[in-house]
Amino acid sequence: MSIAVADFSNANEDPAFWSAVSDHVLRYGGQFEKRIIERAQGSYVYDAVGQPILDFTSGQMSAVLGHSHPEIVRTVREQIGELDHLLSGMLSRPVVELSRRLGSLVPGLEKVLLLSTGAESNEAAIRLAKMVTGKYEIVAFSKSWHGMTGAAASATYSTSRRGYGPSNVGAFAIPAPNAYRPRFTHPDGSLDWQTELDDAFALLDSQSTGNLAAFIAEPILSSGGIIELPLGYLAALRKKCDERGMLLILDEAQTGIGRTGFMFAFERDGVTPDILTLSKTLGAGLPLAAVLTSTEIEEQAHERGFIFYTTHVSDPLPAAVGVTVMDVVQKYGLIERARVAGIRLRDGLEALQQRYDCIGDVRGRGLLVGLEIVADRASRAPDLEMGERIGTEAMARGLSMNIVKLPAMGAVFRVAPPLTISDEEIDRGLDIIASSLEAAR
Repeated sequence: MSIAVADFSNANEDPAFWSAVSDHVLRYGGQFEKRIIERAQGSYVYDAVGQPILDFTSGQMSAVLGHSHPEIVRTVREQIGELDHLLSGMLSRPVVELSRRLGSLVPGLEKVLLLSTGAESNEAAIRLAKMVTGKYEIVAFSKSWHGMTGAAASATYSTSRRGYGPSNVGAFAIPAPNAYRPRFTHPDGSLDWQTELDDAFALLDSQSTGNLAAFIAEPILSSGGIIELPLGYLAALRKKCDERGMLLILDEAQTGIGRTGFMFAFERDGVTPDILTLSKTLGAGLPLAAVLTSTEIEEQAHERGFIFYTTHVSDPLPAAVGVTVMDVVQKYGLIERARVAGIRLRDGLEALQQRYDCIGDVRGRGLLVGLEIVADRASRAPDLEMGERIGTEAMARGLSMNIVKLPAMGAVFRVAPPLTISDEEIDRGLDIIASSLEAAR
């Protein structure tokens, strides 16, 4: 299938717009796409000349219902005219209803705190763990991303640590289990994650002062390059935490609310965390996050004076959106859809892997899939330049894919389209990827 290259001229080159960007927009990482986005609908965003761009990253990995879903639009319009924001000590029906809905999903995660962002929910989770355990050491994976604020940034090891001064006291990391680049192997060359985990905790124990409070982990490390925890790993990690009196915090900012083919990714493993954090997908692109924990932990924290006041804690408007997200996911069977669509997407990417040697690995679960670009399959050396070319060619043809280009992690495209994406849109995306691979090489 021939995919046309977009013409960026005319409205996208608005001199006044880009002059204002240059003069007034603080750069916060990477480069801005040289297209002005005017609107979005469903699986597409549209630029200033009306060019449709198929969104294979759900915005910032968040818009699980696509853009401007009619039921989300209706909720926002109705709620904004009734009740939008309150004093933190006041409660509303949307907040209590969303808390009830979330707190009824998994036994042991009954209590809910509603916030705005993923970093904020991870801050609250870490603060909660410290209060309940009376300890302060927090452990995370070497390729993790948990946020850009305080404790969350101290538990983020994929990037952005240099130049900001000391991290929080008691911040530790262990290697993420990478099946594509294993550090410990079985005789057949496959990842020996149990030996790696044992070795990591032996090293951790030798450094700890006896104040291990919690381990915070993503079931699939997204910014780390779509690194999935192998089946059995989470249970073994749970055991390591229990042996040391640590709490297990799972950050499901990107994996929660159906994206992996389960409501929560940890359900595949049959392991319930002590604390669960949600964001991104919970608000379907709007700022909404949550912390879930057990009644027992909540009671202990409350007795000890736990506080986490923020300006937008328990805000009614985003809570009403969260209720609608839960309704839509259930009504349209989107968890099962993520499984079925995920198989179609992965089969298509694996077919491309057979045709193009630069695709070293295809991995992930449901509608969260990683496509790793390598110089050659023997060395598995990341090809950052090729990844950049493929991404540029894809955008020119009307496909947005986010690529992790950090040297320590490889060149990995994170493919995470909305759960509402159609088969035809998946196939179109695959066609564009194929055309882009051909052009890039």
